[in-house]
Amino acid sequence: MDRYRIALLTSSRADYGIYRPLLEKLKADSWFSTKIIAFGTHLSSKYGNTLNEILQDGFVVDYTVENQLLGDSPEAISSTIGLTTLKFSSIWQNLKNDIDLIICLGDRYEMFAAVQASLPFQIPVAHIHGGETTLGAIDNIFRHSLTLMAKYHFVSSQQHQQKVKQLIGTENDIDNIYNVGALGLDNLEKIQLFTLSEFWDKYQINIEKPTILLTFHPETVSFEENITFATIICEVLEEIITNEKGHFIDYQIIITMPNADTMGNSIRKIFTDFGERKEKKNKIFLIENFGTKGYFSCMKYCSFLLGNTSSGIIEAASFKKYVINLGDRQKGRLAGENVLNIEIDKEKILKSIKKIQEMPVLDGYNIYGNGSASNKIIDVLKSLKSTIKM
Repeated sequence: MDRYRIALLTSSRADYGIYRPLLEKLKADSWFSTKIIAFGTHLSSKYGNTLNEILQDGFVVDYTVENQLLGDSPEAISSTIGLTTLKFSSIWQNLKNDIDLIICLGDRYEMFAAVQASLPFQIPVAHIHGGETTLGAIDNIFRHSLTLMAKYHFVSSQQHQQKVKQLIGTENDIDNIYNVGALGLDNLEKIQLFTLSEFWDKYQINIEKPTILLTFHPETVSFEENITFATIICEVLEEIITNEKGHFIDYQIIITMPNADTMGNSIRKIFTDFGERKEKKNKIFLIENFGTKGYFSCMKYCSFLLGNTSSGIIEAASFKKYVINLGDRQKGRLAGENVLNIEIDKEKILKSIKKIQEMPVLDGYNIYGNGSASNKIIDVLKSLKSTIKM
């Protein structure tokens, strides 16, 4: 039997965590031969050398591409896009006769560059998580560009299915656009999360205490505004942990570091300076890279999420967690009733935290599906055997 020869692109801890259940099924199924190409922040010590996480999970990484330049200025990001495109032109030249399908995910500029380089080689592309909208992030442009470059689309909701149809301008109804749900939710059934004692042993954090899980990435605004946003968030955290007015539960805060986005280093420094002050040691914890298991374990035990990460929009509902979604980074993305969209204003954020403390327990319903996306993707790929270039 001829096997599908797939090249799967992973550029960061974030997309790998989503891919994992699909990778496990591809690895176990004799229909497929999968080459993993790791690049971007996977190879950066600054971001935790997350390539090791892939290897520790038992996967073989067939190609590594060092494409990340130092710095997060607009020039550095633009140069990284160019370098990534150049390096992947050689990758696709070498692989053009040995793969039948490229699988990509999401909206990162590195992913855009890698797939862009494949276009002259006419290798079919399958894109996961297209059709979503995040008006407050430059990633929105890259996501839609990846949609236009792809032949096959695995989307997370019916609304996103219709958005992809609009973007690609297909005359047919929804040919090649498959609503499979959010792939990351498959992890919730597969990953054995840390117990409370295991979490303590690994991170030295007593997650039994009331905990706010904070992740804040840069928004597509000016440098000065992002600095202002990060400063306001730190002012909020200061008021929570001092709690002079007695409005809050005795919270501790876990801060996960921002992505390698434009201006991400500046936000990182503000959070790091705030968290490393001596008087904050037992209240603020800075985490570079939890990994999927650690992050979902933290989400399970925390009181609620604060910030602007997509995991708050997609996965948090399955953990019965409320989310205070800050600013415009996720603006336009479909969100459930567990999400409170709040502008980045100190008093409004504090008011929302007080509100969440009084809200009822959630039922765990998630508009993004029930964790069966990887099985649906595998079934679709098998059904497409006659149409994928062999």
